[in-house]
Amino acid sequence: MSLRYTIHPIHKNPVPKDIASGSLKAKKPNLQGSKDILRTLDQRKLEDSILRWLGEGIAGILRATRTVNFQDVEEIRLRIAKPLLLAGRREFFLDERGAVVPPEKGYKVRREDIFQALERMTQSSLYAAEEEMRQGFITLPGGHRVGMTGEAMLKKGEIQSLKHISALNIRLAKAIPGIGEKILANLIRRDGSLYHTLIISPPRGGKTTLLRDLIRRISEGSEILKLQGQTVGVVDERKELAGMWQGVPAYDLGCRTDVLDGCPKRIGITMLVRSMAPQVVAVDELGHTEDGEAVLDALRTGVKILSTAHASTLEEALGRPSLKELFAQGTFERVVILSRRQGPGTIEEIVDLEKFRKSGMGKVGM
Repeated sequence: MSLRYTIHPIHKNPVPKDIASGSLKAKKPNLQGSKDILRTLDQRKLEDSILRWLGEGIAGILRATRTVNFQDVEEIRLRIAKPLLLAGRREFFLDERGAVVPPEKGYKVRREDIFQALERMTQSSLYAAEEEMRQGFITLPGGHRVGMTGEAMLKKGEIQSLKHISALNIRLAKAIPGIGEKILANLIRRDGSLYHTLIISPPRGGKTTLLRDLIRRISEGSEILKLQGQTVGVVDERKELAGMWQGVPAYDLGCRTDVLDGCPKRIGITMLVRSMAPQVVAVDELGHTEDGEAVLDALRTGVKILSTAHASTLEEALGRPSLKELFAQGTFERVVILSRRQGPGTIEEIVDLEKFRKSGMGKVGM
């Protein structure tokens, strides 16, 4: 795969030298009425994990902002000739000094900004990242996923390469320890075994974050819930669950968890079952018919399934081609429905599918 860039200097909207170099000294916050946000250690770590992958201009702007809390940011969007955008429950457009401004006054992203970010994200080796980029994204250490758009080069109907990349969407991965606490009891039988569970939500609904914490809790066990620690096998195809980097996970998935990193689910599920003897197999984003077939094969070995998929409602999930056969076979016993109503990870409902099939009603108490 080849990625080609044509760099045309755009001279308007330059980044001030003090911002780009990081030499701009932030004013001390006025603790009596100031709206400046004091950085926490966790927030600073998050900033540092992202800014090093961006070019000096964009990194300098983000480093200079004092009115945006990075813990509330879910996406950083760079579009050539469009204003720099931070998105979460709210949207923030930033100018060249990091101030929140209306869109028309925002810093216009340049081709150089996109190019510099890609150079750093791929460590100057686009060839090494070609397989991921062919799918429209790359994953950074820490599980941060970078989506991209540009001009697709096709061969026999399949994408072979991208060129003239025009936009990047950096989705910030965050661990929220304890987010799975309040629902785990509803996913466990009286004998301590796990129900086959599917977590659904629209994009940015918190599926991956919830799945990550459930994996950790199931792996470690819970005396309160009388849950013994389980051996969990994770197929982390998109490298978001563990945030693996050179074999070391960025996130704690528990002491009994084995991670197969960057492997397609249809292959990885079978590999894990054969080689690591997991009690639970966890996968993120079931999206292809082949994924479902691999899950059905794994069920025959007696493992429990913990997975996610894109859908806003149970009815929408039931209609997805990639999930139809799994539902038809009665694979899932619990469906956890998330939304963004009160922020990512809002738990709307937990459905007992056996009751749902019999009566059309199956809400599980929380």
